[in-house]
Amino acid sequence: MMKLRRILNTTITLLFVLGITLAQAQTTKKDQLEARRIELRKEIEKINSLLFSNQSKKKSQTALIEDLNYKLSVTNNLIKVTNQQANLLTRSIANNQKEITQLRDELSILKENYAKTIQKSYKNKSEQSRVMFLLSSENFRQAYKRLQYMNQYAKVQQKQAEDIKVKAKKLQDLNLGLVKQKEEKDKLIAENKVIQKQLEADRKQHESVMADIKKDLSKYASQIKDKQKEVNKIDQEIDRIIKAEIAKSNKKAGKTSTYESGFALTAEAKLVAADFLNNKGKLPWPVEKGVVRLRYGKQRSLIDPKLEIQSNGVRIATERAAKVRAVFKGTVLAVMVQKTSNPVVLIQHGNYITAYGNLQRVFVKKGDEISTKQEIGEVFTDSEGETMLKFSIYKNNASQNPAEWIYKM
Repeated sequence: MMKLRRILNTTITLLFVLGITLAQAQTTKKDQLEARRIELRKEIEKINSLLFSNQSKKKSQTALIEDLNYKLSVTNNLIKVTNQQANLLTRSIANNQKEITQLRDELSILKENYAKTIQKSYKNKSEQSRVMFLLSSENFRQAYKRLQYMNQYAKVQQKQAEDIKVKAKKLQDLNLGLVKQKEEKDKLIAENKVIQKQLEADRKQHESVMADIKKDLSKYASQIKDKQKEVNKIDQEIDRIIKAEIAKSNKKAGKTSTYESGFALTAEAKLVAADFLNNKGKLPWPVEKGVVRLRYGKQRSLIDPKLEIQSNGVRIATERAAKVRAVFKGTVLAVMVQKTSNPVVLIQHGNYITAYGNLQRVFVKKGDEISTKQEIGEVFTDSEGETMLKFSIYKNNASQNPAEWIYKM
C-alpha cells in the first residue's frame, strides 16, 4: 500500500513538473515568435523606406524584380510567423477554456460543500450547545477529543472559504486572460489580412514586371552578363591588390613565400586578427541603415535561372548619401579607383580584409589608422535612385560570407 502511494505521489509530482515545463516552453515560444514578428515588420519598413520610397526615379526592371522578390520573401515569412502566433494563441485559449470549465466545476463543488458545512455549523452554533457537547463527554479524554474535533471543524470551514477565494480569483484571472488572448488573436488576424492584401498586390506587380521582361529576355540576360563581368573585374583587382600586399608583407618579413601562405603578421597584427576573429557574428553593419539585396555566393539569376551570379560579398541597399563605417579597427590597405567603376576602400585587420565598394566620396587614404564605426566614405547613388554598398570580407585573399561576421545580417 505504501509503495503504491509513493508511486502515485511520484506520478503526480512528475505531471506537475511536466505541466510547468510545457507552460514555460509555450511562453518562451510565444516570446520568440513575437520578437521575430517585430524584427520582420521592421525589415519590411526598411524595405519600403530604402527600396520603394523614391517613386520619382524609374527603376530598371531587373532592380525592381530583385526588390520585389526580397520584399515578397520577407512578407511571406511575416505571414508565416503571425500564423504561428495565432495558432499558438488558439491552443492556449483552448487550454484556458478547459481549465476555466474545470475550475468552475471545482468551485461549484467547493461552494456546495461549504454550504453544507455552514448549515451543519448553524444548527450547532450556539455557545450553549458547544458547551453541552463538551460536558456530555464520558471522560476527560473524550472531552479533549471533542474539543479537537470542534477546532478542526472550524479550520475546515476556514480552509474551505480560503479555497473558494483562491479558485474564484484564479477563475477571474483566467477569464481576463482569455479575453486578452482573444483580443490579441483578433489583432493578429486583422494585421495578417492587411499584410496578405499587400502581398497580393506585390505579387501581381512581380508577375507583371516578369511578363514584360520575358518579352525581351535576351536583352536583360545580356545586361546581367555585362554586370557580372564588371563585378568580376572589380573582384579581380581586389584580389590582385591583396595578393601584392601579402607578397610585400612576406618580403618585408624576410620570407620567400608569396600570397599562398597569407600575410606575414607582426605580433601586433596577430592580436588585431585574433580580435577580429573573436568578434565574428558581432561586427556592426557597414551602414547605419540597410537591407541586403544580394547575398554571398553562387546563385541563380531571378531574371533568367539559366544564368549564374557569383557574389564575393553582399550588396546592401541604403539611404541616399549614406555614410560608410568601418566594421572594425584597422589600417587602410588601399583605395582602389578604376575608370569604369566607383572607388573601393580596403581595410586590413591583421590577415583579414574588409572591402567597401561603390563609393562616391572617400574620407580616408592608404595607411590611415581606422577605428570601429569610423566613417570612411559615402555610398554612390545612381541615376535610378539606387544607393547600393558592395561589402566584402576576406581572409588573406579568400572571400568570406559577410552574413557570418556581421550582426544579424
